[in-house]
Amino acid sequence: PEFPGFFDDVKMGISRDSRHKRRLTGGKRKIHQKKRKFELGRPSAQTKIGHKRVHVVRTRGGNLKFRALRLEAGNFSWPSEAIAHKTRIVDVVYNASNNELVRTKTLVKNAIVQIDASPFRQWYERKYNVMLGKKKEGETEEQKKNAAALADTLKDQFNSGRLYAAISSRPGQCGRADGYILEGDELDFYLKKLQRKKKNK
Repeated sequence: PEFPGFFDDVKMGISRDSRHKRRLTGGKRKIHQKKRKFELGRPSAQTKIGHKRVHVVRTRGGNLKFRALRLEAGNFSWPSEAIAHKTRIVDVVYNASNNELVRTKTLVKNAIVQIDASPFRQWYERKYNVMLGKKKEGETEEQKKNAAALADTLKDQFNSGRLYAAISSRPGQCGRADGYILEGDELDFYLKKLQRKKKNK
């Protein structure tokens, strides 16, 4: 039977208290106080790739959180070259914590994403006068040296137009998806993970 208005007063919130948990010995605790405002939790942002949409959330002490619901670009740094550029996020390819976050293309901290390589390619070509992915006739020794300095794994990515990067900000907290381009041992580690994932499919 349905009781009109029965569920109106029942508020199932996300709570971070431990009163509802059992004791270390396994005994039940008696609950003698209600939920408190400072114990509240909020639903996760589940930030997706899309046209920018950020909600402002007022938090304890009048502070603000910026809950990114959709993001399409971020500020990514290239550590070995000490530069950063705003670029488009193309795809989510790996997440150490949960494959479901890859399937749903959810942007979270330390998600491995593919970003548009164009801003970094243009900067590299301007600085070193080297055309990445193309052989130039009459190249000087210095230009050849600069081109060779770039790791083969990065060259392949520049040729494809996409770079692997890791998100280092928290999109659901600060409303941004900033990160850094993967290089060296870290890049090799994630490339192995991605190849293993392809084999298992």
